Order: sequence, then structure tokens, then C-alpha cells
Amino acid sequence: MPVCSIFADHKSEERYSKLSLAYSTEEEHQMIEEAITMCTPLCSISPNIYGGDVTGGKRMVTIEYHDDCDREGGNVFEAIIKKLGIEQCH
Repeated sequence: MPVCSIFADHKSEERYSKLSLAYSTEEEHQMIEEAITMCTPLCSISPNIYGGDVTGGKRMVTIEYHDDCDREGGNVFEAIIKKLGIEQCH
């Protein structure tokens, strides 16, 4: 898969983690949505998923896990990043 311009940012604390994916094109948005649909079943809890605007004309999709005691969300995030061909997560 060719490298795309999606920017990934990950944050986590004790039972909380989130992955934010900033994108520029509708094609990238569709890629993100497909990756989320395919990868979120890897976790036994459902994430909160929301979007919004970012500076520079980009938009963002954020996936958050709350009360993730077993840190299953990390497996989902790794799978999403791999599926999207993202080489670096901040």
C-alpha cells in the first residue's frame, strides 16, 4: 500500500487510550472508516468514535477507549495503523 498523508496521534493513560487520525481527502476518510470497521471487533468493548475539523483544511477521526482495563484498544490501534500503511504515530 502506498504511503498516505494521514497523520496519527496516540495518547493513553491508565484505562484510557485514543488514536486520532488527521486526513485531507475523502479517499483517506473512506480508508479510515474501512479500517475502523474491520479492526474495532478486535476489542471486547466498543470505542467512542467522533470527528472534527483540524487546522490547515484537514479533518480528523478519533477513536477512544474508556475503562480499557486489559488495554485491548492497543491491538485495535496497531491494526488500524498497519492497515492504513502509517509508518509513524506521534
